[in-house]
Amino acid sequence: MNAKTADSLLSIPNIRRFIAFRILFNARFYYPIFTILFLDFGLTLEQFAILNSAWAASIVLLEIPSGALADTIGRRNLVIASAAIMIVEMLLLCFAPIGQLPLVFYLFLANRILSGAAEAAASGADEALAYDTLKDLGREKSWGRVLETQMRFQSIAFIVAMSLGALLYDADRLNQLLGLLRIDSGISKETAMRLPLFMTLILGFGALITSIGLEEPESEREARKKAREAPAGATIRAAFSKTLSTGKWILSTPMAFMIILGGFLIDHIARMILTLNSEYYRRIELPEASFGIISAGFGILGIFTPRIGRWLCENQSKSFNYYLLGASTFIGLYGMNWFFPIWGVAPMLFVYVSIGLAGYLVSSYLNAVTPSDIRATALSFKGLSYNLAYGGIGLLYSLLVYKLRHDESYGALDAGELERVLFKGAFGYFPVYFVIVFIATLAYGIYNRKAIETRPSTLSD
Repeated sequence: MNAKTADSLLSIPNIRRFIAFRILFNARFYYPIFTILFLDFGLTLEQFAILNSAWAASIVLLEIPSGALADTIGRRNLVIASAAIMIVEMLLLCFAPIGQLPLVFYLFLANRILSGAAEAAASGADEALAYDTLKDLGREKSWGRVLETQMRFQSIAFIVAMSLGALLYDADRLNQLLGLLRIDSGISKETAMRLPLFMTLILGFGALITSIGLEEPESEREARKKAREAPAGATIRAAFSKTLSTGKWILSTPMAFMIILGGFLIDHIARMILTLNSEYYRRIELPEASFGIISAGFGILGIFTPRIGRWLCENQSKSFNYYLLGASTFIGLYGMNWFFPIWGVAPMLFVYVSIGLAGYLVSSYLNAVTPSDIRATALSFKGLSYNLAYGGIGLLYSLLVYKLRHDESYGALDAGELERVLFKGAFGYFPVYFVIVFIATLAYGIYNRKAIETRPSTLSD
């Protein structure tokens, strides 16, 4: 993408604010230490998995209604709501008392539910708003370039957030750095644990300010006007009617359904791996301060991933891209399963690249085949499938860890060794699980191949 084109797109206020919102909402400072943050607050691996399943469940319950309401009463309002909820969810973590169970569990549970609600409100609404802004200008073919720009800027923001987040969390390294700067701080471990949370809270306020500045596309204003004039009951009925009709459209459109299936296949297992990555880093003997540097290094890949995604989208078939991402994900899972000290971080490269490419390709493919009036709802269905699968694999993981924990052969292990064995034992099931789901998704594609290939599309099939 040349600089002139990028500058032209960024001159559109809604596009500029869409990119800024995505960055502020998603580049969270606690991501590089996500798993160990929960564990260091006093939670167990099973509780951690259950909490993330609760997060996914709240998205599943709210995703479709929020998408339908976005199409009915306004996408901007849903985006603003998501930023406001983000602020509340971060406040709960910022002031949670460390180690005081069960209070910590319930506070984290409330955080996960609110976080899911924020994700559901933003999902589909921000993207549909930006896409229809381009469509009103007759520039919808530039959407791929908008995604490329957004992902590039977001990757840079991730590099900063990941690097700082892990450094702030490691009290020893942070005090050493401040000492070099001749600042006598004496920051405690408990204080350091909260610093990435407070930094993310600041981003939440930034996301709220940015979302308020968004404007509804001209094509949406007439629908908003009708919605305001209609009785509240009619608006709710219209939202659920749109949900049902969009669901029927997806199920009766094999191309759209296959795009969503292919996306959730890669997304849910890759997200589960990325959720557990900080604990994985501990198990391959990496120091905590390096977590952010590693995540930042992977974030650099995100600068180049969109360009690769656009090339694949424009020059390769959907089938080729499906096989490519499937192979890349499996290689990453299989390589990580060996837990090579230090070098075990290398296979994660394949997982990071796969989820980045999948996000770009699914957005490009799905937006191209979806009618404008149901775009936000269809994107919410996509988010629903992703999070339903993510919640499901989280529950499976928690049940597996629970089963392994009660295996009599582990009875002689001390607590630290037991947690190490449980993590590695449960992790070993991921490659097998992925192969099973990959084959099942492939079977659907082969069975509906003719319908998929004959469905009109502006993209390469």
